[in-house]
Amino acid sequence: MAKVRVGLLFGGCSGEHEVSIFSAQAIARGLASGADKYDVVPVYIRKDGVWVVDAHGVLTAGKPLAVGEGAVSPMDRIPASIPEIDIWFPVLHGPNGEDGTIQGLLELMQMPYVGCGVLASAVGMDKLAMKSAFAQVGLPQVKYMEVLRSQVYSNPCVFPKLCDDIETTLGYPCFVKPANLGSSVGIAKAKDRQELEAALDSAASYDRRIIVEAGVVAREVECAILGNDNPKASVIGEISFDADFYDYETKYTSGQAELAIPAKLPPDVVNTIQEQAIQAFQAIDGAGLSRVDFFYIEATGEVLINEINTFPGFTATSMYPMLWQATGVEFEQLIDRLIQLGMERTANTSS
Repeated sequence: MAKVRVGLLFGGCSGEHEVSIFSAQAIARGLASGADKYDVVPVYIRKDGVWVVDAHGVLTAGKPLAVGEGAVSPMDRIPASIPEIDIWFPVLHGPNGEDGTIQGLLELMQMPYVGCGVLASAVGMDKLAMKSAFAQVGLPQVKYMEVLRSQVYSNPCVFPKLCDDIETTLGYPCFVKPANLGSSVGIAKAKDRQELEAALDSAASYDRRIIVEAGVVAREVECAILGNDNPKASVIGEISFDADFYDYETKYTSGQAELAIPAKLPPDVVNTIQEQAIQAFQAIDGAGLSRVDFFYIEATGEVLINEINTFPGFTATSMYPMLWQATGVEFEQLIDRLIQLGMERTANTSS
């Protein structure tokens, strides 16, 4: 039986470049355990967007290449020498990878790939579009407001009025986030007017669209989704940490956060979270995999959806594979299933 040639696409032009390398290392190890089934072709995207074929060295070192390093020709952004690939596994987090751009390229190439398609990836990356999709299907959420960079970088009369509106509508504390960045990049918690102004200014430096959310006292819980048209939900996991919020450093530094899998929750709350996670996945037309994050307000029993991640981290400390392991799906089985789902999605789309 011929082996499946898997193009492991990692790196990318986002602030999560290093995390992508760590995720790719874990997935490469998982694929290597099925050496009789898979040939892995690692393809690395440098931070400047140049593709580097045969990137085993990057996986082994676990470090990014410098600009100019590893390229066949500086004129070739995407080299013509990429071997035949049966299915692509885009292990890319954040903009220019998890947002539909790579998915669109693979669609144009008519190549099967793992994970969500163009629409789901784009909606899942844009926090404002995501929340609109959730609202459309009736999923409960925290109160939020949309802000444009032009409002932040406006004349001295408009900006104070904007801050007044945020204080009246959402109050403190509130969270200010760029609409299109992942892994808590550019996010700040504002507890007063001075912090709000600084947070808006910072978020506007990352994105022209900003979301401001009301703060809630809640437990942060997550559910993993696996499947295409008939997705399944994992057990629920809970994150606890000492930081003000689950920022980039806390998320990717070992020992900074504690994960409880499964979370100690009432059975009816578990069912609600699982049902809403599947509903959220279907609301954006998800495929393959996603991780859905929620707030559980213990005092009132409310479950509020926070966000969906269409390609969650696959590092050793990442919640997504750990949730499926706790549900009975080992890492190697998870990789197998994701590849099958990618093949199935392509077959169903083209038929």
